[in-house]
Amino acid sequence: MSDIIQLLPDHVANQIAAGEVVQRPASVVKELIENAIDAGATNIKLLLKDAGKTLIQVIDDGKGMSATDARMSFERHATSKIQKAEDLFNLNTKGFRGEALASIAAISHVELKTKRSDDELGTGIKIEGSKVISQDFISTGKGTSFAVKNLFYNIPARRNFLKSDTVETRHIIDEFQRVALAHPDISFLLHHNNNEIYHLKEGNLRQRIVAVFGIKMNEKLVPINEKTDLVAIQGFIAKPEFSKRKRGEQFFFVNNRFIKSSYLNHAVVSAFDGLLESGAHPSYFLYLTVPANSIDINIHPTKTEIKFDNEKVLYAILRATVKHSLGQYNVAPVLDFNRDAGLDTPYNFQPNSKGTALPKVFVDPDFNPFKEEFQKEINFPFKREKETQSWESLYTAVDASDAGQNASLFEHLEEEKTQKTFQIQRKYVMSLIKSGVVLINQSLAHQRILYEQFLESITIKEANSQQLLFPVQISFSSAEIEMIYTIKTELENAGFSFDEFTKDSVTIKGIPISVTESKISIILEELLNDMDLEVPDTSFSHFDVMAKSFAKTLAIKTGTRLSEKEQESLVNDLFSCKEPTISPFGKASFKTLTLQQIDHLFNS
Repeated sequence: MSDIIQLLPDHVANQIAAGEVVQRPASVVKELIENAIDAGATNIKLLLKDAGKTLIQVIDDGKGMSATDARMSFERHATSKIQKAEDLFNLNTKGFRGEALASIAAISHVELKTKRSDDELGTGIKIEGSKVISQDFISTGKGTSFAVKNLFYNIPARRNFLKSDTVETRHIIDEFQRVALAHPDISFLLHHNNNEIYHLKEGNLRQRIVAVFGIKMNEKLVPINEKTDLVAIQGFIAKPEFSKRKRGEQFFFVNNRFIKSSYLNHAVVSAFDGLLESGAHPSYFLYLTVPANSIDINIHPTKTEIKFDNEKVLYAILRATVKHSLGQYNVAPVLDFNRDAGLDTPYNFQPNSKGTALPKVFVDPDFNPFKEEFQKEINFPFKREKETQSWESLYTAVDASDAGQNASLFEHLEEEKTQKTFQIQRKYVMSLIKSGVVLINQSLAHQRILYEQFLESITIKEANSQQLLFPVQISFSSAEIEMIYTIKTELENAGFSFDEFTKDSVTIKGIPISVTESKISIILEELLNDMDLEVPDTSFSHFDVMAKSFAKTLAIKTGTRLSEKEQESLVNDLFSCKEPTISPFGKASFKTLTLQQIDHLFNS
């Protein structure tokens, strides 16, 4: 019997490794930009086509590579960052996974151009599916240009699993923002399909945050600065009144590397205790500097999760630091035991300190309102005699012959007033049917109604739009403006009308009839959040995501009191829907209880 275990060919092994390293175009962007930073670049350009599916190109002015290093960089387990196992626990660089470039080259067409400052000529290498096509000396500028074309061209099944261009672009922008925020001393440029999305100039941390998220962010920021033997913390938190319904603007950096940590996030949120509304999330940009040997960054392939040596102590320091800054900048109320009580009253004011006389009150001791001369001056609008004579007419006896007619009238009115719907705990609407009762979840039912209305307006009918008396300008980050612009046509089909797009704002002059002006910002923020989170995952178009997002945001909420007319309208509209049984997100919108089921409740 022959042996069945054998070594995989290199190109197959590289494709398997690529599955760990390259999950989507954003993974390639992260690896290439981090390599550029480690190469000492001061200017980095990122060029994209078709959300990175056709082209991802990173150009830097770093130190470049020799011909040998350029060729070796594509070999598996080749790296300049570590030499022994102990180096893994004392890393001060970013990219160090030896299979990164080998994995990228295994699933794409790669073109590398690189040159060191001391070399007369640079090196050009072309690789297709791990196979080196050519390597030549070329004339090129100092630094490195790395172009990745036709990603996943030889793994069509993997390419088919990629999301829409809008979603993939959002993931790339997320990675770009994380790196750009970690390095405000480096200039970054991002172009997508020849459109400039970001042009971030070298500056300080505050300038970089404002450049990424828009000029409105500047007024929201509260500085953080604390240094201990264990950790140094600096950065910014946003004031509580600018909290959001999504977690988008929450950034932790440890030694200039972006990380995700629910544990540290809890420390920040707990510092805002009592300052945030229910469901709101604070924004923060926090930079932690710790000794390199006190963390382990190898617990996750993407290196976004870190294990700390002293997590509990770090939690306490972070929470106290955020709480201190909130109080120091008068964002949160504080108790000041050293307060001078004399400052409570302005200018140390004391009664009569300037000799001001108190006002005098004059009283006439002889005034009597019951004297005859005063009563003559009072003019009553009617006579009491007439009033007493007319009240008896209100109680005239009813003719006995009309009694039967009136009784039948009252019965008829009572019949007409019989209520057909009832609201329970401001959450459910109960409607009577022949076989029993129907219990309707008012929020989920309204979501279904609005979803079908919006979907029909966007795809079939021409949506009605109401023009605003004064156009509304809303601030967004450059990335969010790009997302809104990509779905501009769909939004216009839904009833929105746009006046102007800038790099950090959008002006709206018309909105759908079902939307109020105060809800514009909330609707667009929720829509961007839903698209960012790919809600729902099974969506095949922007239309569906948009209709669901609008329905979720505008639907009546639990706790809303409905009049009898509104209850009946909700019931009628729900059962006029094509799919009345479920909400747009797959939850049951109503349940039926038959008389037999109700009887069983009492007989069991």
